[in-house]
Amino acid sequence: MKFSKKQTAAYGIGAVGKDMVYALSSGYVMYYYQDVLGVDAAFVGLILLIARIFDAANDPFMGIIVAKTKSKWGKFRPWILSGTILNAFVLYALFNASFAQGAGLNAFFAVIYILWGVTYTMMDIPFWSIIPAATHEPKDRESMSVVGRTCAGFGNAIITVFAMPLVHMFGGGASAAAETKGFSFLALIVAILFVVFEAVTVMGLKESTNESAELQKQENDAANMHVKDMFKALFRNDQAMAVVLCIILINTALYITSNLLIYFFKYDVGGANWAANNSLFNAVGGGSQILAMMAIYPLLHKKMTNQAIFKLCLSMEMIGYALILLACFTGLSTNMVLICICGLFVFIANGILTVLTTVYLSASVDYGELKTGKREESVIFSMQTFVVKAASGFAVFLAGVGLDLIRFTGSSDSTEIVQQSASTINGLRMLMTLIPIALLVCAMLVFKSKFTMTDDNIEAMNRALQEKKEKEA
Repeated sequence: MKFSKKQTAAYGIGAVGKDMVYALSSGYVMYYYQDVLGVDAAFVGLILLIARIFDAANDPFMGIIVAKTKSKWGKFRPWILSGTILNAFVLYALFNASFAQGAGLNAFFAVIYILWGVTYTMMDIPFWSIIPAATHEPKDRESMSVVGRTCAGFGNAIITVFAMPLVHMFGGGASAAAETKGFSFLALIVAILFVVFEAVTVMGLKESTNESAELQKQENDAANMHVKDMFKALFRNDQAMAVVLCIILINTALYITSNLLIYFFKYDVGGANWAANNSLFNAVGGGSQILAMMAIYPLLHKKMTNQAIFKLCLSMEMIGYALILLACFTGLSTNMVLICICGLFVFIANGILTVLTTVYLSASVDYGELKTGKREESVIFSMQTFVVKAASGFAVFLAGVGLDLIRFTGSSDSTEIVQQSASTINGLRMLMTLIPIALLVCAMLVFKSKFTMTDDNIEAMNRALQEKKEKEA
């Protein structure tokens, strides 16, 4: 089944809303609780890491529940809508914690953030699982992956670019008290838009009801799987595991930097325009990611294989991080033109990698079906949801511990921006560049040594599956 233009538009709109929510939570929760409310950075990081471990159990359960769902609206849409509504309420609560203090604030954060992860999973797994379930054509999947990831990138960019200016506008200033009020208003607006956008997706998408007997059997097998069986299925799909490991490493690298960027512009670059400079950098980054997914990747794919593009982009990211660090230690960190040019290497590469990892995950579903005779979209894409959140949690944990180790002092108890020591600033610079470079080197090694699904192999797998289905028809 191919997506119509209407379905494609509805899917894209949902991706925008979904990643607006994710960007607000993953990008600003550390800053909100540590710098605005004064919670210990290491504690914030620890809670986010624990939440991700909890999701390790929650995501496979969600995959099973989705596989078992039978309704007149299909198996995916009911969960997209219900998960969205619940997550919108929890998101608003997450950024309205100023009523609590001390141990009460710590406890509130721990509980509400875990609830955020659970409710987000409810809608995220069925949202992405619908791609390989809707069409078996690799080109159609690649097209939908580009649309979904591009629109998701646009939603992410909206938040990363406009979050702090909107927080300061809604709050009436840049003090901790003003930012507390501003985040509350921003979370409310994002939560409402989230519900509206996902409602468009649910109303616009139509799930296929014309399934073969073989596909029905495969779905029934998936619905009857236990959690341990799902992990076994993942471990025996070596290509899915290779892609998953690359996703963890790539996303952890980016999330470490994205969580520390606001500290970099506020305390290193500094100045009265720090928030505007932060927004400018994120605007360049968000725009370049969207351009990379929509235009640069298709152009490169005409001349290069996906494997060559993947390696090129990993190298580009490492170069970008190295250039940012070099600019900082040569006294050029306040040169926004130079910093933005360095950032282009990172963001363009990451935008293309985001598309490729989704394409490779879809291909790993075919690989698994050929290898085991079972088609396990929910299993593979529930792991995608988990690893992206795991990468986010691990990144924030590393960032939180790193901030404590470099003796960073937040501004929650002050009306002015606290000046940091030279050693703290240098430590911040290295945290946001050297650790990501190390993680990307590991991703390159994994991809070169473990990944075998070349473009030709993916086409061959698709032909083999089509021939198999024709024989069984």
